[in-house]
Amino acid sequence: MRSGAPVELAVDQDKPFTRPEAPLSGQSAITRVITVAGGRFAPGHLGELTQLIPFEMVDEALRVTRTVQSRLRDLPSRVVVYLVLAACLFPEVGYPDVWRKLTGALSGLPLAAPTASALAQARRRIGADPLRWLFGLLRGPAPTMHPPAARWRGLLVVALDGTTLTVPDTPAVLTRFTKQAGNHGGTGYPQVRLLALVACGTRTLIDAVFGPTTSGETTYAPRLLPSLRPGMLLLADRNFAAQRLVADIAATGADLLIRLKNGRRMPVLSRFPDGSYLSTLGPVRVRVVDCKITVTTTAGKHTGLYRLATTLLDHHRHPATELTTLYHQRWEIETAYLELKSTILGGRVLRARTPEGITQEIYALLVVYQLLRTVMADATSTLPGTDPDRAGFSIAWQAARDQIILAAGIIADTVVDLAGTIGRHVLASLLPPRRLRISPRIVKRAISKYQARGPRIDRTSYKATTGIEILSPTGP
Repeated sequence: MRSGAPVELAVDQDKPFTRPEAPLSGQSAITRVITVAGGRFAPGHLGELTQLIPFEMVDEALRVTRTVQSRLRDLPSRVVVYLVLAACLFPEVGYPDVWRKLTGALSGLPLAAPTASALAQARRRIGADPLRWLFGLLRGPAPTMHPPAARWRGLLVVALDGTTLTVPDTPAVLTRFTKQAGNHGGTGYPQVRLLALVACGTRTLIDAVFGPTTSGETTYAPRLLPSLRPGMLLLADRNFAAQRLVADIAATGADLLIRLKNGRRMPVLSRFPDGSYLSTLGPVRVRVVDCKITVTTTAGKHTGLYRLATTLLDHHRHPATELTTLYHQRWEIETAYLELKSTILGGRVLRARTPEGITQEIYALLVVYQLLRTVMADATSTLPGTDPDRAGFSIAWQAARDQIILAAGIIADTVVDLAGTIGRHVLASLLPPRRLRISPRIVKRAISKYQARGPRIDRTSYKATTGIEILSPTGP
């Protein structure tokens, strides 16, 4: 790096003053070294995220799934995997533009210039299996140095819930994924149902399944149960309170805290001093907590009745009031879906126009989300006592995009840098400690303009305080 020195001007007093030319502004030149894979593999990277999904890992995924190219092409299979992953970070552009972002900083190297058709053929060639394998390897709760954020009384707190993703309206897609019905013609596009198991403290993905919306959430949920373990506490909403599903969850050894419908009749077998009572949910013995929660803001008060059931039967170790407070952590999975669908995708329809392509793209999306969340957890772990909630997802996402364009940090240095460039951006802009807020749930994109409530809805987020009252059961 070199800098231009300031120029000193002298004026001869015996000569008429002539305004001098403006001095040249200081100039700087920066030279940096970019290290990438050799030859035709050079465009295969994910910027600094490559350190979490290195070349050897992708090569193993291709070997196991038997999708390694039979001969060395301009687009080797490893490069195509990174292309599909990078496309999830740049959903606003097409694959040719994603290719240009991967290669923009590699000027001077003899690189291929594939057409859109060639990129499409390459994606079809590798299929979805390598991405499925990578997600299976990378999924799981990220470690954190702030145990209160991830565990409650020694239990890993996880949440289960579902959402939908919108996919292109093409004849090929409609052979597998359908549009949902509605009062005003149904959805405009086919949709995919996605169910995930999320670690609430770090919002990392423990497991996920997806498929057509013709099957409901309780149909997909049993496929996630093999990922539950003793030492976990699963939070779930009323939709998952079916007796058979609860029994299957309990059989995994994981504990459960689930909301029930208020009108559901639960037998009172015995009462506990904290206001909860022993009952049964099918063959499973549970503790039931009936409570009244009052939320107070400057706009007024709102009171709701809640009924929770848990397999944690010891009221001394797991008090009813603490369980009620803990259940709010279930919303962490809703925030995870917001990050996935709004921050990354921007509410866009997925790119792929075939069922196999959609499977490939969703697994790639899940891998990228897991990588970002892992980086954020690693970064906050370098500052003991920092809650992962304070890490900004948008900051990590934008920093990761920048590192791809710069082709920076692809290969790890000999000195371990746990935070990395992405992590340092996150740490430089930590969010304030989480505070309780409420905001009304409304339809942001109503199908019919007559159902959109528009400006009459108060969209303000209010700071709030809550009051919890445990209600004793009525009857004998």
